[in-house]
Amino acid sequence: MKPHLLLVDDDEDIRMQMRWALESEYEIHLAEDRRTAMQTFTEHRPPVTLLDLGLPPNPGDPTEGFAVLTDILNADPMAKVIIVTGQGEKQNAVQAVGLGAYDFLCKPLELEELRVILRRCHQVAKLEHQYRQMQEQFSLDEFQEMLGSSANMQQVFTLLRKVAPSDASVLILGESGTGKEMAGRAIHRLSLRKDGPFVAINCGAIPENLLESELFGHEKGAFTGAHVTRPGRLELANDGTLFLDEIGELSTALQVKLLRFLQERSLERVGGRKLIPVDTRVIAATNADLKTAVAEGTFREDLFYRLAVVTIRIPPLRERDDDVVLLAKAFLKRFAAGEGREGLVIDERAARAIREYRWPGNVRELENRVKRAVIMAEGNTIRAGDLELTSSEEIQIAAHTLKEAREALEREMVNRSLQRHGGKIAPAAADLGVSRPTLYELIGKLGIKRE
Repeated sequence: MKPHLLLVDDDEDIRMQMRWALESEYEIHLAEDRRTAMQTFTEHRPPVTLLDLGLPPNPGDPTEGFAVLTDILNADPMAKVIIVTGQGEKQNAVQAVGLGAYDFLCKPLELEELRVILRRCHQVAKLEHQYRQMQEQFSLDEFQEMLGSSANMQQVFTLLRKVAPSDASVLILGESGTGKEMAGRAIHRLSLRKDGPFVAINCGAIPENLLESELFGHEKGAFTGAHVTRPGRLELANDGTLFLDEIGELSTALQVKLLRFLQERSLERVGGRKLIPVDTRVIAATNADLKTAVAEGTFREDLFYRLAVVTIRIPPLRERDDDVVLLAKAFLKRFAAGEGREGLVIDERAARAIREYRWPGNVRELENRVKRAVIMAEGNTIRAGDLELTSSEEIQIAAHTLKEAREALEREMVNRSLQRHGGKIAPAAADLGVSRPTLYELIGKLGIKRE
């Protein structure tokens, strides 16, 4: 199959000439403005786009061309966009490269030079695509659904690979929904215990009076209703791994008993008198600040250091760059297949909304929203509304007056900068290019609440 190439130019004669010159080598797609360019890009996903900056409604101004460049790279950061420019617009082309364009060519175009550049660009795109596929498949094989190409997640994968072959206890930290149990399963799957059981228990989901029996088991007659002897989760995970979620919810008494097990590698069932040796690796997880709990006396310091031989922090989704769109597409592929709706795609506004949203529920929330969108979407495109999200562009469009639109944009930019800098005024002001007093004034005027 011939590689796909998108040509965006408002001059019909140029579009026809380019098609005639290149159609023997490429599957050509044509567009004359921003709207048709993005419709065509969304439908065909060409790896390379040849883009003239001067587009309607004002061909003498590069604004629409810059907008198309931004839209394409938002929809697919791996896309290659080559800018076509006149000599007088060369500065605009340099600016476009700074925004992420792959290269620029000056008019009039030399056909052979263009062919060489396009071949090289398609080859680079092909190699990057193959590398990313290999990277994702490698992560998929090792970590199943823990997809991620961001630097943060690559560091997590490196730590998981390093710690897995040892028998050290691991403490996994992260907000709710980040995938802490999946990380625990990955450690088990990569360890020498992979053929043994992986047993998970949520310490915060079981009443305290039952949790001791769940963890350590009980002897027949140990309490009312104990009609038979029953091994606990620690025993059931013998030769394997026990995953203790929400470890911060353990009572002080159970903390002492767990610490004794970690020190002696043996346990007594509830109501028992016999020490039972158990070879179980313990991986604990929490979304709580255990160091603060230690300082406050609600979590034992000696147990904390026994559990946290190695600590791994799973970053929240908002700190994972473009992983959010990668994950959304992976969930879309799975759910669309399950609903018999293969071919569904996420449009560029929805992709932008996905990137802009803070995802307080992390990966779990993203998964649920994509599942909903597969059900709610009409046609073959998922829009921001199907995800119950709204992009900043739609916020501005929704405003009724120019003043409201300006305030909506200011509010969005200030909020985003404050979130990016953890609520700190000085770096946020520098990021926005305003003074600190001006930023304080904006916060008050726009009614922004600081966390």
